[in-house]
Amino acid sequence: MDKEIHSLSAEAVLALLNSSKKGLSTKEANERLLKYGNNELVSKKTISPLKIFLEQFNNILIWIMAGAVIISAIVGEYIDSMAILVILILNAILGFLQEYSAEKAIESLKKLAALKCKVIRDGVEQEIEAKYVVPGDILVIEEGAKIAADARLIENYSLGVQEAPLTGESTPIAKKVEPIPAKTELADRKNMVYSGTLVARGRAIAVVVSTGMSTEIGNIAKLLEDIEREPTPLQKKLNSLGKMLGIGTIIITIIVFIAGLFRGVPPLEMLITSIALAVAAIPEGLPAVVTISLAIGVQRMVKRNSLIRKLPSVETLGSTTVICSDKTGTLTTNEMTVRKIFVDDKVVDVYSGNFNGKSLFSDEPKDLSLLLSIGVLCNNASIHDGKSMGDTTEVALLGSGLKKGMAKEKLLNEFIRVDEIPFSSETKFMVTIHRTKSGEVSYMKGAPNTVLERCDRVLVGGRTRKLYPKDKEEISEHVDSFAKGALRVLGFAYKETSDKNDANDGFVFVGLQGMIDPPREEVKEAIERCKAAGIKTVMITGDHKLTAMAIASELGLEGKAITGEELDKIKDLNSEVDEIAIYARVNPSHKLKIIEALKKRGHIVAMTGDGVNDAPALKQANIGIAMGITGTDVAKEASHMILTDDNFASIVNAVEEGRSIYDNIKKFVAYLLSCNLGEVLVVFVASLLGLPLPLAAIQLLWINLVTDGLPALALGVDPPSKDIMGRKPRKPNSKILSANMLLKIVMIGIFILIGTLFLFKHYLPQGIETAQTVAFTSLVLIEMGTVFIIRYSYHPGFFSNKKLLLAIGSSIGLHLLVLYIPYLAKIFKVVPLDFIEWQFILGVTTAIIILGFVTDVVVQKLTKQFD
Repeated sequence: MDKEIHSLSAEAVLALLNSSKKGLSTKEANERLLKYGNNELVSKKTISPLKIFLEQFNNILIWIMAGAVIISAIVGEYIDSMAILVILILNAILGFLQEYSAEKAIESLKKLAALKCKVIRDGVEQEIEAKYVVPGDILVIEEGAKIAADARLIENYSLGVQEAPLTGESTPIAKKVEPIPAKTELADRKNMVYSGTLVARGRAIAVVVSTGMSTEIGNIAKLLEDIEREPTPLQKKLNSLGKMLGIGTIIITIIVFIAGLFRGVPPLEMLITSIALAVAAIPEGLPAVVTISLAIGVQRMVKRNSLIRKLPSVETLGSTTVICSDKTGTLTTNEMTVRKIFVDDKVVDVYSGNFNGKSLFSDEPKDLSLLLSIGVLCNNASIHDGKSMGDTTEVALLGSGLKKGMAKEKLLNEFIRVDEIPFSSETKFMVTIHRTKSGEVSYMKGAPNTVLERCDRVLVGGRTRKLYPKDKEEISEHVDSFAKGALRVLGFAYKETSDKNDANDGFVFVGLQGMIDPPREEVKEAIERCKAAGIKTVMITGDHKLTAMAIASELGLEGKAITGEELDKIKDLNSEVDEIAIYARVNPSHKLKIIEALKKRGHIVAMTGDGVNDAPALKQANIGIAMGITGTDVAKEASHMILTDDNFASIVNAVEEGRSIYDNIKKFVAYLLSCNLGEVLVVFVASLLGLPLPLAAIQLLWINLVTDGLPALALGVDPPSKDIMGRKPRKPNSKILSANMLLKIVMIGIFILIGTLFLFKHYLPQGIETAQTVAFTSLVLIEMGTVFIIRYSYHPGFFSNKKLLLAIGSSIGLHLLVLYIPYLAKIFKVVPLDFIEWQFILGVTTAIIILGFVTDVVVQKLTKQFD
């Protein structure tokens, strides 16, 4: 349907749709249903569990290991072959279980569609299933209903619609029938209602213009379908590292194999050596350790009110440079609250908190109680057991009354309501008539100017006097002052009368109440922590620019503010996006444009939100953060992470956790690679020197998976460094291994080579099994010492990670079981070591570890300028 349908008159829209106020005929409705399809959201993509499982094998390291399985089986090394195969399958299962999460965003969007709705067909009002609604149907809209499709109003009876999930607008939108300009933004199209939004008050008749995937929610569904998830920085770096290791492994294996053949070594023996070399070069435990460490990080984050849906997102948090936050319900409470009052010629500040005998007002003029009671009584909202129902503006008035101890139920016992004039967008006021012991009284609330027009007196200090033009000017000045602070202002008056038809004059003006959806108390501090951590906070909202700027000012957000309309006029957003901190009156496509521009500037973007309108941006952001309490199902399913307490401050905690996890990933990657490099050098150099294989393939597998795997996992829970939130975000293109760490890995690898090969060659005259056992044992001990060399630059306490000490003890204990249990010794091709052999091994390995620490200190000083 024409996107500018709101610019046409109601009659023109009916004619365009070949419909009338009597509705379609049943026959015509059925024909249109065949033409347009059901009023449902359709998903193009489905996730195949088999595809996810097979994707776990799409890695060069996995391919090399698979090749090792086949070759080992061919040459008769069945134990090695089975061991590698089991590792491959377990790793794939682990990855599958973590990643298998069906994309339910479209299913969640479907929940927003009303199951039943009222339409007029064949001239008769009837209830049908919402999925059978078609363009041209006449919708009957009533208070409390969920809108079934996008529709143009043709009759309006004080309709107010809560559109926050779609537009971000925090208060119900008063609707009208009259045409509006064609270029009006979505949030300001007041003659339209949209699928999935809720009717807060009033009723209306509307003609359906769009259904299913053609609705505004359908457009969001299409955006979700079209957005492809990008690999996280960690995934990119690990993939790059894997390719580098894989190519290196293939090259080294080929060189060793050819060199052996030239020396006259039998091809079968060289195949076995090549398999051992491949096993040594590939850190088989790395994928599992990364996955498990991320999973442990996820568990820790749950305790800090952050639920991670996609494991690699944990690390992405640590590199975040910009947080784009929705205003309503994220930076603010999503509850309108009275902040300022004007009464008895005084401006009164209203504080947050609950009434407990202590005043929550900066001053309590004589007529404050009357002003508050009018707000409570001229009101159709309610609060029961802490839960509110009704228009958010009216709920705010009940809240200000409660701060003075005025409960609506108690007041209604004394001031019995007998009649009312409901609020409408045309009259802009509401009147309720109450019976009291002293007679009947009418209470009015509404737009300040509308209320003032109906007043001829004013109440000041408990006395009424004539309302002069000068008084009106002064009151209007206060209205303007409140409005500049982004407060929504209402005027209040009373009149001693029982005639509801006499509501146009004769009222006594009492005062004003100004309200706003206020910032969350903890958000300002959270934004300050973000600044300290080098993270920029950006507000993106569907609300008005003035309101957004006022909230931003309270929160300490600094930067340029623009509207969605102004955004559309910017030719090159990439060049200006870093200067803008506030975006107001935006629609879903604007949010995608903002995130795209930030990403092009090299930012890692986190996007927070809770509404349907946030879903596409949540999915496109590097990390989408949904609200767990107020968030829609759509937002949650499109996100990478959910805040279980809806607390912006929890994001900062999550960033800290993400940075800590990345540090720990760097530690165990460096640890595993240094150990693997040492193993490769041992096998490679021994082969070049014409020595027998110092380590069997099964021994290398055991070291890589069990001996090294346990300490690597324990490194994943190392406590964060004290200065972790004082650092600037690391650059997205920064390498997972710094110059310092690369040099450290090479040095450790060389020390492992020297120690292990020296001991192997020394014991070779005593037999190949003894020499291999000594080499196997020395390698294990040196690699246990390597853990502390890797951690040293992060300055942790020796006992700061008791799990690490337990892991090292367990690795050594398991190694002893392999040596001294005959059955295991046979499998691993080792022999028991005596006391003298142990002394020699411990002496050499201790010297190597001390040398490693000394070298590490030197390396840090030499490479500090490059990190």
